[in-house]
This record gives sequence, C-alpha cells and structure tokens, in this order.
Amino acid sequence: MEIAKTSAERASDLLCALRTAFDAARRLPSFHLEMHMNDIISIGDMHVRVAGHGPALIFCHGFTTTGEFWREQMVAFSRDHRMVVPDLPGHGRSASPRSRRYTIDAFVNDLVLLFDKLRLNDAILVGLSMGGTIAQRFALAHPSRLRALVLVGATPHGLGPDVNVKNVLRAIDTLGVTAASQAVIDRSFASAASPELVAFAREQVAQTPEFVAREAIVSLNEADSRAQLARLALPTLVVCGEEDAITPPAESNALAAGIPGAILQLVPSAAHFPMLEQPERFNAILRDFIARIDNRSGA
Repeated sequence: MEIAKTSAERASDLLCALRTAFDAARRLPSFHLEMHMNDIISIGDMHVRVAGHGPALIFCHGFTTTGEFWREQMVAFSRDHRMVVPDLPGHGRSASPRSRRYTIDAFVNDLVLLFDKLRLNDAILVGLSMGGTIAQRFALAHPSRLRALVLVGATPHGLGPDVNVKNVLRAIDTLGVTAASQAVIDRSFASAASPELVAFAREQVAQTPEFVAREAIVSLNEADSRAQLARLALPTLVVCGEEDAITPPAESNALAAGIPGAILQLVPSAAHFPMLEQPERFNAILRDFIARIDNRSGA
C-alpha cells in the first residue's frame, strides 16, 4: 500500500528534481543553451535565426554551406548585438522551390527582403565565400543600408584558382551533388581542424539540392566586382585563413587592395572557415573592427 507523501517530502522531491535539471543544463555547452533562446522565423524562402539585441550583424554563408557555420559567432556576439543569420534559399533548412532563381542577384534580392522585413538599417554585413560575393553586390547596390562590410574567404571575381566551375559541375555529374560538395569541404580546412569539425561541415553541405548547386556555382563563377570595388566607401574588413586553398590569401589581398581603406587580416592555423577553425581569434578580429567603427562614429 502506497503511503501519501507529506508536503515537506514533496517539496524535497521537487527541489532534488530542480537541482538535477540545473546540473544537466550546466553541463551543456553554452552554445546549445543560448541557441534555444533564439527566434526562428521565415522570410520569403529563407529560414532565419535572430538572437540578441543591439546593433545589427547580418551573417551570410557560402556555397552549399548554412547559417550553422556562424555558430561560434552567434554565442559570442548575441550578447550585445542583434544577430541575423539566414539559411539562403536552397541551403540548410530553407525552402528550395524550383520556380525561383539561385543566382548571386537572386540572393541579393533575398537579403533586401530580409532587411525590409526586419527593418534593418545601419547594419554590418558579414559574408563568407559566395556570401562575400553576395555581400559585395549588396553593398554596391544598397550602401545606405550598411554601416560596414566584412568579407571572409572571398574573392573580387568568381571562384578561387583551386575551384574550377567545369570541374565542380563534372564532379556533380559523376559523384552526385553531396559527394561533390563534401569533396570541396575536405579541401577547405586547415591541417589542425578536428575530424568532428570536418564531419559537421560535410553533414551541413549535404542539404543543398543539385539544381540549386548547379545554378549557384555557375552564377558565382560569372561574378566580377573588380571594376566597382573603388566605389565601396564603407569601412571594410577582409579576413582569410593563411591555409585557405579554396580562396587563397592572394585573392583576399586583391580584394582588400581594391576597396579604399579596407583592412586585411590573415588568420593562422585556419583555411576557408576561420570563424569555425579559430573562433576566438576570428571573434577578436571582428570585435576590434567593430570597436574601430564605434570610435570613428563616436558611438
């Protein structure tokens, strides 16, 4: 026969349960704790994560990658910034309708929609690789909406010398889009990268459909901002991993040289994804750049 517990016993049981839950939560990485406090919204064909309050930071990922590649920045900067991290259409958890285009110009229009819906102005736009190409074109077309520009592992024209569009399309034909994208990922990390980090990236790029990848890589290959870079009057930071074989440091040198006043930072022991491979160093570089902008504007 079960004996009913006293009020004191029930209170003690509740306290023990709360302590157990707290201890379990404390053992989770801070990234997972804070990510659950984000807003997940849909804007057009995009899955968008929004977190934090303060000046806006918009992070745009690259070809076949996802917003999850900015996970280390989401934690570090959402404490004092409004973080906006979309999965571009056809990437990650975003929709992939066949009725739309997956070109650089189409992705720029997606960012315009995002800025409009979230009423973003005076934002810092951060673009990785293909996202850097998108960011350049957005900044050239809509400079008044930006406070500054950050280009990571980007080029001023098309693809880096190690990525030939014909080879990419041929790999998609012979291996399939997932294996072809993962082959690029395998060349995208520095030698110090952990197997777990590479496995994470390989899993993320497997989400992009073939028809999206084909159109996006052709459009990226055709992009060329070199003749227009001198028009960029925004404070600009260019970041590249020292071991980047996809968009080598020479590409970032050319990009920074073409933009008036641009700052170039190379990250040791990192390749195409310095924000993932060396997050503390990358975040320090970005924070220092933001502080310079704040000091210049008197913020």
